[in-house]
Amino acid sequence: MAKYTGSVCRICRREGAKLFLKGDRCMSPKCALVKRAKAPGQHGAMRKKNSEYGIQLREKQKVKKTYGLLEKQFVKYYEKAESMKGPTGENMLILLERRLDNVIYRMGIGSSRAQARQMVNHGLITVDGKRINIPSYLVKAGDVIAIKDNKKDKACFAEIKGANGVLPKWLDFNFETFEGKILELPKREDVDLEIQERLIVELYSR
Repeated sequence: MAKYTGSVCRICRREGAKLFLKGDRCMSPKCALVKRAKAPGQHGAMRKKNSEYGIQLREKQKVKKTYGLLEKQFVKYYEKAESMKGPTGENMLILLERRLDNVIYRMGIGSSRAQARQMVNHGLITVDGKRINIPSYLVKAGDVIAIKDNKKDKACFAEIKGANGVLPKWLDFNFETFEGKILELPKREDVDLEIQERLIVELYSR
């Protein structure tokens, strides 16, 4: 499967926005967007007038990179959202928020979506007591998310033991027992990213 292996900080600089791809580093003065706000490359500082298509494309790329998806995967989410009742753009964002790797990140178990994805891939996470190693697994209201009992002592979980993070209202997580729950499905207002989903809908409606 294709995989981006370059610097993720270049992605944030290209999109001109913090996509929080490197966990805590994104919140520190070391963030590449803070140190070098211009786009990467020798022509990054040049002013470019984006076309309507260019603006729509950049918005799509921003969402793709935020959730760590390839084009084929992203199109599938868009098509599924289109077949659902309600606004296509909102449906798409809610589907992306329901991904298991995103939920692990939102609960504070992983410092970034990439780390959360790795945790799921390595079989460290259970849903309703069953080990799930598919990052794209869509959670449902009432699902119980937990770290496998025999994996709780791993070093990657040491930092969150006893923490007291602020969670989205649709999620609950106990930082002592390493167990959480999907209280309800997320709504559009729960997606705290600066995204204009209508631009993505316009792009695919061309």
